[in-house]
Amino acid sequence: MRIVVDADKCVAAGQCVAAAMDVFDQNDQDGTVVLLDQNPPPELAEDVRNAAAVCPALAISIEE
Repeated sequence: MRIVVDADKCVAAGQCVAAAMDVFDQNDQDGTVVLLDQNPPPELAEDVRNAAAVCPALAISIEE
């Protein structure tokens, strides 16, 4: 699993952080997504998929 984020699409809703805080964070200045782990371990896969699904801006892509 490889995660790609498009910070330009991000609306700083924070849903990704709520769903997968070990993989995503928010920029302190504008609240946009910060990717902490581009290739998270398999045990976080479900959380990452959930984060991508709940992102209101569809700023998170997953490459399997």
